[in-house]
Amino acid sequence: MQLVGYEPSGRGSAMLVSDGGAVDRVALEAGNVLSYSLGTRHCAGTIDDGQHVPCDRPAAPYCEYHTSTWICARCTGTCLKDEMDCYEEHAVYIAAFAPDTFKVGVTKHRRLETRLREQGADRAAHVHTVSNGRIAREIEAEIAARLVDRVRTDAKVDALASEVDETAWEAVLEAFDVIDRYAFDHGIDVDVRPVRETIASGTVVGVKGRLLVVERGGTTYAVDMRDLVGYELDEGTTEKRLQSSLGSFG
Repeated sequence: MQLVGYEPSGRGSAMLVSDGGAVDRVALEAGNVLSYSLGTRHCAGTIDDGQHVPCDRPAAPYCEYHTSTWICARCTGTCLKDEMDCYEEHAVYIAAFAPDTFKVGVTKHRRLETRLREQGADRAAHVHTVSNGRIAREIEAEIAARLVDRVRTDAKVDALASEVDETAWEAVLEAFDVIDRYAFDHGIDVDVRPVRETIASGTVVGVKGRLLVVERGGTTYAVDMRDLVGYELDEGTTEKRLQSSLGSFG
C-alpha cells in the first residue's frame, strides 16, 4: 500500500492510500490512531477519476513524468499561458502565521476561506476583490515587495505553539482597506513546539494546513504530509528512533 496524496485542513484532512486501483481515505480526525511504518519511497504516480495509476520510478514524491507545475502560482500578472483563462473574480488576502509571519496571496474569491484553511493560516484579511487573476497577481507582486508570498514549513511548525502578535498584525493591516477578517481555530492545543518528523504513526492531535500533528510516547510531532507522499506503508508502528521533546522526560 502506498501513500499517494493527502487532503489538507479545509478539504477534509486525510491521507490518500492505494494498493493500485481504488484510492482510500484515511481520515485524520483528532483521536484517531495511525499505525503505519514507512517502507521504500518512489513516485506516487497519479490519480485519475478516483483511481490510482502507480509508477515505480525512484524519484519522489513524483518523477518527471508525473510532476505538474501550476503555472498560475508563478504568475506576476504577465500571463505565461497561450491564452489567459482566469476570468473569474479573485481575492487578494493577507494571512498571518503566529507569531509574526505575514503573507500575501491570491485565490479565486469563491475559495477564499477554504484556501486560507488549506494553508493553515491563524488570521487573515481579505484586502482586494478584482475581476480576474491577472489583476490579482499584479497586486500581489506589488505587496510582495514588503511582505512574503511564501511561508516555510519550519515557520508553520513554530506557529503551532505560538499566538499571533496582534500589535504587529494590526500594524500590517493599517496599509489596507480591509474587506473582511478571519480568525481560525485549528483545534491543536500544544504548549511547546512539536518535533518535526516524517512518521505515519501515533495519535492524531489535529491537522493545520498540510501539517499533521501526532502524539507518541509523550512527545508531539509535526509531519509535513507532502514528505509522506510516495512512501510504501506497512501496518505496524514505526521502529524508527525518534527525537523526544524535553517535556516527555518530566
